Amino acid sequence: MLHAMSTTPEPAAERSADEVNEEIRALWARSGGTLTMEERQVYQTLVLEWAAASSPQSTKAA
Repeated sequence: MLHAMSTTPEPAAERSADEVNEEIRALWARSGGTLTMEERQVYQTLVLEWAAASSPQSTKAA
């Protein structure tokens, strides 16, 4: 039996907004300011991850 594979990578562990932001900055630096279609998809995924990590609901009470 074949199983469908997700095309959306699942993060191994939740990252902080700062960690995701650093990856976004690195992506832009590597691209020279112009993203390819593939890089745009990565960027969009990173922005969604950053937004989730930045939301007040993502902070855990100690």
